[in-house]
Amino acid sequence: MTESAPSLPRRVARILRTSLFAQVACALVLGIVVGMLWPDTATALQPLGDGFTRLIETVISPLVFCVVVVGIAKAGDLKACGRIGLKALIWFEVASTAALVIGLVAANVVGPGSGMHVDPSKLDASAIDKQTHGGALPSAAEFILNALPQSFLGAFADNALLQVLVLACLVGAALLHLGHTKVPKVLPAIEQAQDVIFAIVGFVMRLAPLAVFGAMAHLVGQYGLGVMKTYAKLIVLCYAAAALFLVLLAVALRVVTGLSLWKFVRYIREEVLLALGTASTESVMPRVMQKLRRAGARDDAVGLVLPTGYSFNLDGASLYLSIGTLFIAQAVGVHLSLSQQITVVLVLMLTSKGMAGVPGSAFLALSATASALGVLPAGAVALLLGVDRIMDSMRVVTNLLGNCVAVFAVSRWEGALDAVRAKKALNGETVCTAKPEESEAAAAPMAEIPAQPVKEPAPEVG
Repeated sequence: MTESAPSLPRRVARILRTSLFAQVACALVLGIVVGMLWPDTATALQPLGDGFTRLIETVISPLVFCVVVVGIAKAGDLKACGRIGLKALIWFEVASTAALVIGLVAANVVGPGSGMHVDPSKLDASAIDKQTHGGALPSAAEFILNALPQSFLGAFADNALLQVLVLACLVGAALLHLGHTKVPKVLPAIEQAQDVIFAIVGFVMRLAPLAVFGAMAHLVGQYGLGVMKTYAKLIVLCYAAAALFLVLLAVALRVVTGLSLWKFVRYIREEVLLALGTASTESVMPRVMQKLRRAGARDDAVGLVLPTGYSFNLDGASLYLSIGTLFIAQAVGVHLSLSQQITVVLVLMLTSKGMAGVPGSAFLALSATASALGVLPAGAVALLLGVDRIMDSMRVVTNLLGNCVAVFAVSRWEGALDAVRAKKALNGETVCTAKPEESEAAAAPMAEIPAQPVKEPAPEVG
């Protein structure tokens, strides 16, 4: 006698119990509903999202350190890591510049701020200081100095990813120099610490639906849906420009690696939805690193490219900044010539590199651009205060996918990508748990790290 198929409620309950994607999607919808119906209560739910982000940020620095050190030590070639870093920076600059140009072209064609006739003298410029907490973007020299750690523990305490990367590269290089015979227990200990951190991430991710619910309820409760009507043209333009950029990104990924961006989005759909709900790419960074490694990208490529991209490859932010600058100019009735728009691109290419980790960085970058042009009132940046939070979804998804594509592209460029394994993972097929570099190490031991001598077991005492 054949068993009857489970009823619809049971199937739904099973999906909600086992699928993180379904849990986060339900939390997203529930958060929007609560924000609309009870806005005063919803604004008090922000600590749910902030607390989750704090827990994830706690493990990001040690995770990046462990992945980079293990990747460099097992790759056995410090020059390869240098090439990966250089190629990543080249890719980041090309991608960010393309995003800026797409934003400028889209804003010129559509004119989202045309006809608003805003008087900048009536805008509250002090609101910008409140949003940015009186901060400022670092200069080029300050940015370079800030990337160098002042102390080993301080880099981890401040969660400064670039400083942690520098330390990881130094430790990885030291392990290569000393070899396993002099420090036989260091690398295994770091690998074990990495496993522990991934286990912690698994525990924290169970709170993801709660975090998404709190973040979305707070967003809708504080800003409401009415702001979308006021800025509808600008919002639609930004999201349409982001969609166009992602199409170009998909074409580039297909040409360079033969992989499909849409299959990759399906592969990391839980992480994309979580990034949307929490408006933070850092909240999904550990899981994305794990999935990229599982999809055939070598440890050193993942560990070097992805964290660096969080500071250098802000594609979504670049789109928003270029469109926002022209929106402000059109709203206050200032016509920007072609040469001035080229200046916008050049200034944003510089200011966007120091945005990561700076409160209100988008407004600081827009203010710096307005000051560089000399024709836009800096207070006009306040026009974007009401809509900035709604743009977070566009920015985080575009930034996240842009950085993931960079990992695949640079890995392929460097020969650090297992394309067969990547296609299997993206197609939903089961792949072996052993990482590519482990199988390579088993087939050919590293030349620069001598093998550890085998110890004979001690004789048993009768």
